[in-house]
Amino acid sequence: MNRNVREFDAARGGVLPSPGLSAVLGNRLLGSLQRAGQRAKAERYVSGLLALPGRKTLRNIATQFDGAAAQQSVHHFISTSPWQWMPIRHALARHVQQALAPQAWVIVSTVIPKAGPHSIGVDQLYLPRREQSVNGQHAVGTWLASSRFAVPVDWRLRLTGRWLEDPLRRRAGVPHSVTGGTLEQCVRDAVTHVVIAGDAPVAPVVVDVDGIDAVMLARSLSAMKLAYLIRVGAEAQLRLHRAHLPKYGDRERTAGELAASLTRLRQRVNPGDGPTTAAAIPVVAPPSGTRAGGLTLVAEWSDGPVGARLWLTAAEVPPLATLLRLTRLTSVVDRDFTDISEGVGMTDFAGRSFPGWHRHITLSSVAHLVAATRRLGAAA
Repeated sequence: MNRNVREFDAARGGVLPSPGLSAVLGNRLLGSLQRAGQRAKAERYVSGLLALPGRKTLRNIATQFDGAAAQQSVHHFISTSPWQWMPIRHALARHVQQALAPQAWVIVSTVIPKAGPHSIGVDQLYLPRREQSVNGQHAVGTWLASSRFAVPVDWRLRLTGRWLEDPLRRRAGVPHSVTGGTLEQCVRDAVTHVVIAGDAPVAPVVVDVDGIDAVMLARSLSAMKLAYLIRVGAEAQLRLHRAHLPKYGDRERTAGELAASLTRLRQRVNPGDGPTTAAAIPVVAPPSGTRAGGLTLVAEWSDGPVGARLWLTAAEVPPLATLLRLTRLTSVVDRDFTDISEGVGMTDFAGRSFPGWHRHITLSSVAHLVAATRRLGAAA
């Protein structure tokens, strides 16, 4: 990126020539680091993530620090230092909400391929949507996004059984409170500790996580009184809501079958990127039926009459065009992960330390914000 492009400083509406954090932004995001030395190291670490070419390993980042023991100092700061990452993530989320006006929270799963078995969390992972296995880390990221940008503000690293047993668990520094859990629990934790933990107005939650039980998660988010849109697999079992569609049968069918058969409910919709075909289908989820409250199955056909993208949302829905605009935000996340996150070291941590992974990816998220706001400033 051209170094003459000045960074947009959303905190005060000005511009900065620095490739790292401004004083204002540093105070906002890193204010929880009470010790001056920790704050200085965090700022220099972020600057290294932004400025260094190639992979952002701890060894490479240490070249930004002074002294013969720089590498040891950086390793200690990331892997064993006691500073907490969640206060920085909360500050990051607050700043993005206040300065960039996101449209929604977007929760997606990210697989980070790794060559060997030693980095924290690495295992053989099966991806249902791709129908393939990969060797890597499986993380669930929470982003704040609009049609113009996406910024990650929280990460959950899923651990398989071998990482939860000693001696590997002890060596990796995995806290006793961390369990394997389900994908649904992973998303619920993100919602509880990040989405509804702040004081800002709650935005819709868009979830696109491969292999998740969308019906179970929909019930949880409904109980939290959140607006949501959850990607659902074609094989999910649903029933038509007879109160809304009394002329149709209510036998249990898959989401894919319902979307394919109810052609009368299809309509042309333009969410802003061109006309598409979509349908909103009132459904209930067996076995509890209407007692658990109704849902709406949202289907979109962008490449002909087959292969619909399917989503679940609450029974009371906004216009289809509004919902489809929210589904587009997952593409913004994918784009900015590739264009920005990978360039600021989001996938480069190769250590075994569980706290180290979280601290590195938290500072990578801060670097992502700096790079994203710089890009927004250049585009303005």
